[in-house]
Amino acid sequence: MPTIAIVGAGPGMGLSIAKVFGDRGFDVALIARDKEKLDGLVARLAEQNITSAAFTADVMNRPALTTALDAAARHFGGIDVLEYSPAPHTATPGVEIAGALEVTPENLQPQIEYNLYGAVTAAGAVLPAMLDAGAGALLFTTGGGSVTPNPMFGNVNAAAAALRNWVLNLNNVLADKGLFAGHVAINVWIGGGGPEGFPSAEPDTIAARYWDLYERRDKAEVVFNG
Repeated sequence: MPTIAIVGAGPGMGLSIAKVFGDRGFDVALIARDKEKLDGLVARLAEQNITSAAFTADVMNRPALTTALDAAARHFGGIDVLEYSPAPHTATPGVEIAGALEVTPENLQPQIEYNLYGAVTAAGAVLPAMLDAGAGALLFTTGGGSVTPNPMFGNVNAAAAALRNWVLNLNNVLADKGLFAGHVAINVWIGGGGPEGFPSAEPDTIAARYWDLYERRDKAEVVFNG
């Protein structure tokens, strides 16, 4: 069985991506900081006959994230796809949103740690085995502001744009090694309930695009506008 590791797994996009890949024969490693929520996701996936397991780690704790991915690889016999999409449903200590005029090194650094450094750490944990096998895929998620900046999210957009740039560069050097790196920018409010006039979409609808990107590999980026 191939395995997808979802870093930042939650009841929204993480669960939907798990279902999309699980329905197509993948086992699922779920990684996030809240064990109780992860155990709930494992139970929900089991109801759909999808095999999964939970591994607890905070993406801002690089050693813990590496340890969790190593444990997932041992548990399932390897990781074939990495998907990185941490999105806090509760406040993350020290991580705040700042508008373009309010960005400082102090409020930008945690966003870089959360978005970029966490992603680089996760990739570093799985890439050596993928390179040895000559196969594998890495998928990374940001908001639409990584492509089309929104001044309200000045520090978030800057960190996400750095991640996007690295992913596109990564794909350029992996293409001739049998591997793929892709970026999904979600330019809608997930699940509805967002600001008036802002487009929204259900997680299951968005998750289908991840499978298309993984399977087709004909482009390195998808911008989901609804």
